[in-house]
Amino acid sequence: MTNPLPLGVLASGSGTNLQAIIDAIEEGRVPAEIRLVVCNRPRALALERAERHGIAAEVVDHKAFASREAFDEHVVGRLRDKGVELVCLAGFDRLLSPAFIRAFPDRILNIHPALLPAFPGLHAQRQALDYGVRIAGCTVHLVDEQTDHGPIVIQAAVPVYSDDTVESLTERILAEEHRIYPEAVYLFAEGKIEIDGRRVRIVDEEPLADRALVNPALG
Repeated sequence: MTNPLPLGVLASGSGTNLQAIIDAIEEGRVPAEIRLVVCNRPRALALERAERHGIAAEVVDHKAFASREAFDEHVVGRLRDKGVELVCLAGFDRLLSPAFIRAFPDRILNIHPALLPAFPGLHAQRQALDYGVRIAGCTVHLVDEQTDHGPIVIQAAVPVYSDDTVESLTERILAEEHRIYPEAVYLFAEGKIEIDGRRVRIVDEEPLADRALVNPALG
């Protein structure tokens, strides 16, 4: 049996992707163990989610540190104290410093609510609607020193409807985030990730069926 992969999760808000990972672990779908949840905001609901499941959680208020680097250095130390091997960003609203990224090379995952490289940065769902795309989605990627730029691990696509609002599109994308983020953690835990430059290769990857998402549907 695979030893559980020690995880650290960084969150700032409601923690729904944290919950998705917790559920996948508790249901036996992902051989991992969350060693520490770090929140930079004392009222983050992610803290309550961790507490309900008996997971160690700490508030590390970024305002208490003189610089981003000092904050990151402290968090890296806490993650290392817990033996963390993979860091998952789950709605974490702070950019990581190069020193943090170098502390966990190719071992930091982020989820973004767009099909990268389209619509990086903030308000991706609004960007997609304003641009008029017919297909949107989400991406789990490795974190590098550029925003929403690192190698892509897994993506999911969703249709965009003519009457969509930011809220309705966000909800549809979020449902897919909750599916693919635990899968990305599973792939790491099982040693199925191989990184070749910008390309992530999945060991024993199942080929996609010969089909495509087309919007509007073909007549």
